[in-house]
Amino acid sequence: MVHPLDGPADGSAGRSRLVVLAGPTAVGKGTVAAHVRAHHPEVWISVSATTRQPRPGEVHGVHYLFVSDEEFDRMIAEDELLEWAVVHKAARYGTPRGPVEAALEAGRPAMLEIDLQGARQVRRTAPDAYFVFLKPPSWEELVRRLVGRGTESPEERERRLETARTELAAEAEFDHTIVNTEVPAAAEELVRCMTAPAQAR
Repeated sequence: MVHPLDGPADGSAGRSRLVVLAGPTAVGKGTVAAHVRAHHPEVWISVSATTRQPRPGEVHGVHYLFVSDEEFDRMIAEDELLEWAVVHKAARYGTPRGPVEAALEAGRPAMLEIDLQGARQVRRTAPDAYFVFLKPPSWEELVRRLVGRGTESPEERERRLETARTELAAEAEFDHTIVNTEVPAAAEELVRCMTAPAQAR
């Protein structure tokens, strides 16, 4: 029996295969995903639910679904999340299950942009998904991007850097690695991973 989130067992046309993009904090997952969204409307990208407050410029329903702790608890209790995790020892993030299943049923290239904990959960629930690790050109560049973002307090930055060290060590768990030196190039490589036949990946 094919899991509802797996691609076709025989590799035939119809349902698409789920692609999961993960990587350390501040590596640019959101920026790469935004580039794909802007230049490849055929690609469906999941919008995660989160209990954290919006950053400047973030729009509910576009960047994230900003929900209360009570609403997040309800989504967990009613099995509405494909995966969820507490990130950076603070807010919770999760992937609503229904929209992912609908996109795959429609045969659209579908992608989750999530954290490492979430990617590990999806590997258990959808082992046929294709897992892509986004990494920085160097540790120094990752630190520069995080500090340059200016959206976190010094304590939050240190907490995220501690998380990033652990996340970078998980690269070997993934099917493919993309180095995010330039966003357009990284985004195009990601789209190629999503649209290439499974046996060619």
